[in-house]
Amino acid sequence: LEPALTVTQWNETIELFREGMPLRRHRSLFKNYECCFKASEAVDWLHKLLRCNQNFGPEVTRNQTIQLLKKFLKNHVIEDIKGRWGKEDFEDDGHFYRFPPSSPLKPYPTRPPYRKEVIKFPDWNIPEAGTSQEHIPVKPLMMNSEMWFKRHSIAIGEVPACRLVHRQDLTQANIEERWKSMTLSHLQKVLGLDSLEEILDTKLVNPKHIIHNVYNVNKQGIVILEDKTKELPHWVLSAMKCLANWPSCSDLKQPTYLGFERDVFKTIADYYGQMKEPLLTFYLFDVFVSVLGLLQKNKKAIEALRVSCLLLPPENRKKLQLLMKMMARISLNKDLPPLCDTAGTRTLMVQAFSRCILCSRDEVDLDELLAAKLVTFLMDNCQEILNVPSSLQTVIEEHVVHLRRVQIKYADADTDTTLPVPSFCRQISTDEFEYQRVNGSQEPLAALLEEITMNKEISVKDKKKKLKQFQKSYPEVYKERFPTPESEAVLFPEKNKQKPQLLMWALKKPFQPFQRTRSFRM
Repeated sequence: LEPALTVTQWNETIELFREGMPLRRHRSLFKNYECCFKASEAVDWLHKLLRCNQNFGPEVTRNQTIQLLKKFLKNHVIEDIKGRWGKEDFEDDGHFYRFPPSSPLKPYPTRPPYRKEVIKFPDWNIPEAGTSQEHIPVKPLMMNSEMWFKRHSIAIGEVPACRLVHRQDLTQANIEERWKSMTLSHLQKVLGLDSLEEILDTKLVNPKHIIHNVYNVNKQGIVILEDKTKELPHWVLSAMKCLANWPSCSDLKQPTYLGFERDVFKTIADYYGQMKEPLLTFYLFDVFVSVLGLLQKNKKAIEALRVSCLLLPPENRKKLQLLMKMMARISLNKDLPPLCDTAGTRTLMVQAFSRCILCSRDEVDLDELLAAKLVTFLMDNCQEILNVPSSLQTVIEEHVVHLRRVQIKYADADTDTTLPVPSFCRQISTDEFEYQRVNGSQEPLAALLEEITMNKEISVKDKKKKLKQFQKSYPEVYKERFPTPESEAVLFPEKNKQKPQLLMWALKKPFQPFQRTRSFRM
């Protein structure tokens, strides 16, 4: 690919590759590397880019893409995570690479003839006396990190002048404040509120609790406490394990007796019942009550509870995690003898622990009903709710990394930009416009068709109806997905199998009974 590329195509491919290739943190040999990518990921992404580009087309092979990446490595477009480059030893494997700070662009021979007005590059460096800025030749030179970002950020010189702003190192307090503000902002959005002021005093939210609950967890997602004095007493934890694993109680060293499991349950209930404050705390009571309005929207309620539980003190979150897991396992354990003569096991779980999980500082009769409703939902979805919301964690981590990077400030902007640099229009050919128009509209339609095809929740009758409507409205997209009747018939294999059976049954059915019935009536 590389030898056939013009300078414009080479530079355009590099710019698209550097701007679009996803970068993230990777770990290698017990060390984290920021803003890098796997070799196989680069092959996947660049191969897809080249196939969709009008300068290359869909006939580009994966091997050709690898050859181009070898050229990139040789020309220092990319480098490995140790800064090595210059050899064509790039392979389609799991090695890690990154973009270097040096400029990989080749010099443009001439300006396009159709441009009448060209906005000049900003004067990054003061020219020498007697040198005309308009006649400075463009040379392939190696630039440091700052100069490369300046050159790369102006996108071929057609954006307003800008300058680089070097961020100061974020303190721990800055990071904690970001975690708090973004977590509360996400909670407010999920709850659908204009403000959290009516349900939460945000001054009471401790960002250290949020960060601890996210990062200090074991393989099962249970919080690890730094202060061991706040752990559950050993005898309580043993009792909980005994009932959760009944009848296989590994911690049980003494023989049981009739009614033993009821005494163990009473021990656990008494311990949680004597707590002065519920596990969900008094100051978060209104937050969790607000979630009750979302219980009909199952996914939203789960997300709201996942975020709300991050605000809990770590010791409360751990006790809640262990209690809810025990309650969920006991309520589903058919081998466990009844723990109460007047109520079922599931009802007993809710009645025994609702008050120690949720109640207001000034208890009212309504609190018990609200708590029972919330605890029931928690018990049914504890595995999802009490895990760390990974999507929120990723967004905040990427935001913190972004704040530590060099930022760009435009001449007319009042504040530093924290968003990606806006893209600008460029003239394209008629063929490229037609290609974008067709593919831009067909790709979402193809995704919709695939969603209908793979949806197992709708009935066969409804699926056939939807596919028929789709085929009538978008015949080209439908034909591309189902080019032959055989490919369409694969969706409904049961129909093809049942037809022969029905026909054979009909052929084997004798006619004599009908004659007997008729003669009997006569």
